[in-house]
Amino acid sequence: MPKEIVFLVEESVDGGYEACVPGCCIYTQADTLDEIRRMAVEAVRCHFDEQDLPRVIRLRLVREEVIPV
Repeated sequence: MPKEIVFLVEESVDGGYEACVPGCCIYTQADTLDEIRRMAVEAVRCHFDEQDLPRVIRLRLVREEVIPV
């Protein structure tokens, strides 16, 4: 049982946010950051059995910028 699980959260090209757990097949999306928090909890609860649930979900917000040279 992992003690915590880490989602990488990025802005979606279609608007809203997408979140995934690297190395694991957990993915979710939502329109707002508040909603992505709730969806991450739901995705983790669906993926793990009750006795295997991690104690903490960590969201890492990833922001990409393109800088012309």
